[in-house]
Amino acid sequence: MRQEYETLGPTAANHVPLSPVSFLKRAALVYRDRPAVTYGPITRDWAMFAWRCRSVAAGLERLGIGQGDTVSVLSPNIPELYELHFAVPLTGGVLNTINIRLEPATVAYILTHADSKLVICDTALVPLLRAAFDVNGRTLPVIEIADAVAQAVPTGVGAPYDALLQGDTAPWSLPADECQALALNYTSGTSGRPKGVVYHHRGAWLMAMGTVAGWSLPQQPTYLSVVPMFHCNGWNHPWAMAVVGGHTIFTRDALPEKLLTAMTLHGVTHLGAAPIVLQMLCESAAAPAVPFAPRIKVLTAGAPPPPSVLERAAGMGLEVMQVYGLTETYGHIAQCLWQEDWDALPPAEQAAMQAMQGVAFPMLEEFRIVDRATGLDVPADGLTQGEIAIRGNTVMSGYYKDTAATSEAFRDGWFWSGDAAVIHPGGYVQIRDRLKDVIISGGENISSVEVEAVLHRHPAVQIAAVVARPHVRWGESPCSFIELRAGMHATEADIIAFCRDRLAGFKVPKTVLFQPLPKTATGKIQKYLLREAARALGPQN
Repeated sequence: MRQEYETLGPTAANHVPLSPVSFLKRAALVYRDRPAVTYGPITRDWAMFAWRCRSVAAGLERLGIGQGDTVSVLSPNIPELYELHFAVPLTGGVLNTINIRLEPATVAYILTHADSKLVICDTALVPLLRAAFDVNGRTLPVIEIADAVAQAVPTGVGAPYDALLQGDTAPWSLPADECQALALNYTSGTSGRPKGVVYHHRGAWLMAMGTVAGWSLPQQPTYLSVVPMFHCNGWNHPWAMAVVGGHTIFTRDALPEKLLTAMTLHGVTHLGAAPIVLQMLCESAAAPAVPFAPRIKVLTAGAPPPPSVLERAAGMGLEVMQVYGLTETYGHIAQCLWQEDWDALPPAEQAAMQAMQGVAFPMLEEFRIVDRATGLDVPADGLTQGEIAIRGNTVMSGYYKDTAATSEAFRDGWFWSGDAAVIHPGGYVQIRDRLKDVIISGGENISSVEVEAVLHRHPAVQIAAVVARPHVRWGESPCSFIELRAGMHATEADIIAFCRDRLAGFKVPKTVLFQPLPKTATGKIQKYLLREAARALGPQN
């Protein structure tokens, strides 16, 4: 006979809204005397850091910030921006961190589209903010962060940030609804206007806990803040560090010399970085002659890193794990977990395995590779491509004020990534391309990522991108755009011969162009501009 259990449903005793604010409350008690942040000569423990967050929240409330109000921020990675990741949610407001590398017109668009009520701006970025105000033909209330470590001289554009710190503190309040908006992040806008991606408290809580489990974060790691907090809220790492009482080191600028100095000086144990940052670290004149010991654990995400970069990073003492995600998924939701049987492989083969996107993080429910024509999962043969489809609690609430785009992204109960991938027999996923970047030549699918990985192994190549060029016979052919390393030289014939030795003939670029590559403000290559340039060349014979 089946046992029936009588339940009363959620009550105040057994159901509390999930919010990263809870992590700060615990850290202020458990890690109160342990360092939370260090920036130049400034070090603050968790008790002081939490007090400042609550005091800033009280200051924002005095300015009228409350439930659902958007607070936009223009700031590099400094402790004040970290504080705002807790202070704004404590008010019930929505944190909108804006990419500081954007041009004024896009900043102006975001301020308007996000319905910003207040802008908090670093002194060095005041000219950008003023230019954005000029574009919009109106201003907003401003709070200015005059960075003392950077010896910034206040401009007087608004009240000083320190004026928020009046001694009173906001209560430890949680949202009434854990699915209440927490943050509003904008996509990079590689083709058209950026879209506003809404995060909620529940998703951020789960993302932080999933990161702790998936990255095996220990208690009290020393974390170097490299991932911009304007990008997926620093992959949600600011909230994850509060879970484990992490010590976050700030350098303001992600210059390789500054980062390497901080890594040595503070005994950094963990960091996140885009592949281009890893490349700069490996190639810096300040790189250590002896590998870091113990090895520094690194998450990398963005464009799939070339195996050559992973190989060099390993030689420098960086234990790199490739992760995959999107702005729409709060950052990383898949990881390339190391397998023991890779230990015996040569370094180059190990790097090739590390270049996969791997398996789902613990907080993700499902991660599929789907043939969109049939709706079925592709076979795990490492060859058949499909689109990555995602389902879980760390998928965005939706695109802000864009119901049509949200409905399209959430079709059939899945979030459709737009990324083409294969799944290997061992269950590991590997991205082949953005769907729109797959090159179809004579009926064969060519992964631009695969060709780019080969190009990056050429000693003269700094950065490479591959797109389709119209071809009279084959329909499309690979066209490569290359930035050469300083002082290096290569010809089209050199590049083609190099690729021919390493790729199937139909995958070898038929056109090679040497020029600076157009990039977004986050450093992503604007392939749509390169596709336009390739089409402008006309069909190849």
